[in-house]
Amino acid sequence: MSILVTGAAGFIGSALCLRLLERGDPVIGIDNHNDYYDPAIKEARLARNAEHAAYTHLRLDIADREAVADAFATHKPKRVVNLAAQAGVRYSLENPLAYINSNIVGFAHILEGCRDIGVEHLVYASSSSVYGANTTTPFSVHHNVDHPLNLYAASKKSNELMAHAYSHIHGLPTTGLRFFTVYGPWGRPDMALFKFTAAILAGEPIPVFNHGQHRRDFTYVDDIVEGTIRVLDRPAAPAAAWKGDRPDPGTSMAPWRVYNIGNNRPVELMKYIGELERVLGRTAEKQMLPMQPGDMPETCADIDDLVEQFDYRPVTTVEVGIERFVDWYLSYYEVAR
Repeated sequence: MSILVTGAAGFIGSALCLRLLERGDPVIGIDNHNDYYDPAIKEARLARNAEHAAYTHLRLDIADREAVADAFATHKPKRVVNLAAQAGVRYSLENPLAYINSNIVGFAHILEGCRDIGVEHLVYASSSSVYGANTTTPFSVHHNVDHPLNLYAASKKSNELMAHAYSHIHGLPTTGLRFFTVYGPWGRPDMALFKFTAAILAGEPIPVFNHGQHRRDFTYVDDIVEGTIRVLDRPAAPAAAWKGDRPDPGTSMAPWRVYNIGNNRPVELMKYIGELERVLGRTAEKQMLPMQPGDMPETCADIDDLVEQFDYRPVTTVEVGIERFVDWYLSYYEVAR
């Protein structure tokens, strides 16, 4: 079964491609290799995928309509996982149009490609950021998510709505996965764990926003990949109990679903930093700062639907996950403790 994965040189995308290849699925990877962060790490991730004969890589931008249409027509994937997106909450304050081009226009091209060739199932990355101003935790897919706090969140909510329209009109099975603060080896250099590690090793201060009182549902990358594959293997179906007079935001009369993928165990930022200090054997110089615009003070995933329907349970603790990240970081950058 051929599977197309966009964002294949990215953090989650490359890890997902490896798992699919290891279980015997031919994979077509798409990535534009932009310079939002160091392209060298993207090339290094890609090299792991390229070792497999069943892997095909296409360097293209999903915002390029003709290139995407040609990729679908040529390779005719059975299933698609869309992980390509302009990431980052804070960058959306600086360059909002990058999010429109990639996350909305690009996603529309993926939907069109899936419709054109009759893809069996489209799974796409949404985000915990869609919960926005919602303060009821744990966050549930059955909660309303109409108050995003930044354009990145708004673009991910837009993806869910766009997918629903295609599921309803064209019968395209689509599933959105709301990822919660993913971390681990081969991660993104723009994310906190990566930045903190580099700064601590260099003896530089680390910025600690909201005075360290943030709580995040940090989720290890292998747990994210496991949940994604379980969902991918079961195309979305209409919910028989859905009623228009009592609409459930997490299900539909169309073959459309959304799920949270998180660790379900929020950790305060200061504890997260403390674990990193323990593993590195160094104390961080902390620059305590107020909360930034667009940030959420806390995230926590209600994963009951995934547990009940897919027997999904995250297994990696923050203590173990940070140790694995640091081991990888020191090896990749050839740094002594």
